[in-house]
Amino acid sequence: MGRSATLPGKLMITKSIGSMAAKMGGDAVVNWFPGHMAAAIRAIRDRLKVADLVLEVRDSRIPLSSVNEELQGAMTGKRRVIALNKKDLANPNILQKWNRYFEACGEDCVSINAHSKSSVRKILDLVELKLKEVIAREPTLLVMVVGVPNVGKSALINSIHQISLSRFPAQDKTKRATVGPLPGVTQDIAGYKIAHNPSIYVLDTPGVLVPSIPDIETGLKLALTGSVRDSVVGEERMTQFLLAILNSRGTPLHWQNLNTGKSLELQNDTIGKHEYNLKNLSPCRRQLPDRSDVHYVENLVTEVQQALCRTFKQFDGDLEDENGMETLIEQQFEALKVALKVPHSASEARTMVAKKFLTFFRTGKLGPFILDDVPEISKPSIQLSSTCGQTL
Repeated sequence: MGRSATLPGKLMITKSIGSMAAKMGGDAVVNWFPGHMAAAIRAIRDRLKVADLVLEVRDSRIPLSSVNEELQGAMTGKRRVIALNKKDLANPNILQKWNRYFEACGEDCVSINAHSKSSVRKILDLVELKLKEVIAREPTLLVMVVGVPNVGKSALINSIHQISLSRFPAQDKTKRATVGPLPGVTQDIAGYKIAHNPSIYVLDTPGVLVPSIPDIETGLKLALTGSVRDSVVGEERMTQFLLAILNSRGTPLHWQNLNTGKSLELQNDTIGKHEYNLKNLSPCRRQLPDRSDVHYVENLVTEVQQALCRTFKQFDGDLEDENGMETLIEQQFEALKVALKVPHSASEARTMVAKKFLTFFRTGKLGPFILDDVPEISKPSIQLSSTCGQTL
């Protein structure tokens, strides 16, 4: 007999995930704070004093967890636009709820894909609207971009610069922000001119993470989305945490109607392609995978989803019990070894499974997800905006 589709309530989910996160340890996550970031915070605070507008970039998958708590006080009273980046990796239905939440908090918020010009234009239009009054009396305007590591700040600046070149006279030298796949790559504060008459400069900043992450769960979410280096947390811990979230939400059940015929067809099409390297899914790859590579990856994703669905449906334990959740996750690790074709005899089998599974999640192959829950706002009040600001 398999388990029923009955799932734990929202409060129990929170307690279960939080308990698992605490049991995983994670002091390294909570205290992770590169030295150059401490100096950057002091420099950014000084720059914020003269900034006309703050463009705060967050990860759409973690709209709350990707907040710069350390800088929230310094941004009080500043014109601000929140850019929820990587919207293509986030659940669109839940993302709409987040947009309504920020609107209720009195915040200007736009969901974007920093690599999409049409998406970035929405940000530029909103920035110009917010600066309309200032433009009339100031010859030079400063827009500061802030955000935790790896949320796409530099990619956004590069897209803004490309768009500005089509709107305004070309500059003598085209300056681009340095873009890298690792958190904390942009270490120096630099200004990039994006417009003339009036002159508007976008100030890029290093990724800034709070000196002490408020709790382990937040640290793990930041690690899952790439804002904390994998080596700090460990791929296996991150995968356990991600599986706990997916199981608590019943996500594997949504994969139960996958077309097995399609899986077999893809498998036949990709015989001999099992040496395909999942690193080629990285956004910084130079060559796109060919059709057979794509089919192989799609087939592998389908097998992973079906494996998690089977183990979830066959599980007879209690997901509201911490030990029950751990048991299910262990069973899922074994199922993933088979689905991902990882030899059981491999000394680093669990790490190999974790790395491949995380790659699927981070590239959106498992589907769009938002890890943070939308807070409830019971009713509008005069304190609403300030309360949201403290929470965010």
